[in-house]
Amino acid sequence: MEAVAAGHICLDLTPGFASQSGKNISEILSPGKLTKVSGIALSTGGAVANTGMALSVLGIDTQLMGKIGDDYFGGIILRILKENNTEIAMTVLEGTKTSYTVILAPPGTDRIFLHDPGANDTFCSADINYGIVGAVRLFHFGYPPVMKRMYENGGTELVEIFKKVKSLGVTTSLDMAVPDPSSEAGKVDWKSLLTKLLPWVDIFVPSIEEILFMLEPEEYARLNKMRGNGDLIKVLDMNILQKLGDTLLAMGVRIVMLKCGKKGIYIRTAKAADLAAMGRALPADMEDWSGRELIEETFFVPEVLSTTGAGDTSIAGFLSCLLKNFPLEEAIKIACATGSECVQTYDALSGIKTLEETRVLLAKGWEKERIEISGSYWQYKENLAVWFGRQDTKFSTNV
Repeated sequence: MEAVAAGHICLDLTPGFASQSGKNISEILSPGKLTKVSGIALSTGGAVANTGMALSVLGIDTQLMGKIGDDYFGGIILRILKENNTEIAMTVLEGTKTSYTVILAPPGTDRIFLHDPGANDTFCSADINYGIVGAVRLFHFGYPPVMKRMYENGGTELVEIFKKVKSLGVTTSLDMAVPDPSSEAGKVDWKSLLTKLLPWVDIFVPSIEEILFMLEPEEYARLNKMRGNGDLIKVLDMNILQKLGDTLLAMGVRIVMLKCGKKGIYIRTAKAADLAAMGRALPADMEDWSGRELIEETFFVPEVLSTTGAGDTSIAGFLSCLLKNFPLEEAIKIACATGSECVQTYDALSGIKTLEETRVLLAKGWEKERIEISGSYWQYKENLAVWFGRQDTKFSTNV
């Protein structure tokens, strides 16, 4: 066993929408309107299932740790996991309902989630099997903002989990989620919580929306106002990424990967001396992985059916490359490619290919979704098809 994926798990119910090209969400979903759908995808969701099972598809032996109820939805989750021959160490809590999410994802629009946290709200350190965790190289945890015990009391329980895992010599990875601003989680002082937590996190992989909500709430509010009914990514200036990278490395993270939707993925890594403390999933080529700053563009997809799980599977693509000692530039390329594979299906996993199959697709010259970045901080290198930031150790040789 190489990895553990822990944290949030739920049952996803995703109706299939016919093409709604050119329409905004208010035209597709409005009070009193009957909107025709085509079937429904019933699948496991959350970071445990999406990232954990994608890691398995990508060739990483992964154990799943989450918490469900002893109800009908919980039974469906266990059945799906077993049918996929996934190693599981799930806590089943008697008399508790299982978490579920209704995902409304019309083509061309950002997703709408109707979520019941269920048993996830009771998840705590005692639900982690540290005997199993201590024997693997990588521990990935996802979605603490939608797990009550993880964010209450300033995140004490979450910090305790990461401290304990780090003490076992295991490399730690963390993904987030954007909470409802009006909810209890939305009112948490996330900057304070992250200040305590991130020194114990080796690899931090939130979306740009999540980290702006937590560290730059005024900018998040401004972009939300600008986007109207559209996607925040469309109005995002990519030049904010270098500031966020600086901040997160200063808070203790060793590798930062920010998911920027259709505009790609930003990566920033610490210097070699800091990476050396990463634990068992330490990069094999420290010179290649240290002091890097890149933006990888996404790959062209003729029709996006659903963005459900795209971020989670991108994370799996990146982590699998780290564990298999791939070069950093290939790792971030495969992360973007895995996300692009994901969005071509309604669920999170059925579109995911193996690492070797993905490498073949890339070798054939998969077309990019090109972006423009203003200013001189970022330089694009045509032969590598990647953006280099000024703080990248290879910047001067790639201008």
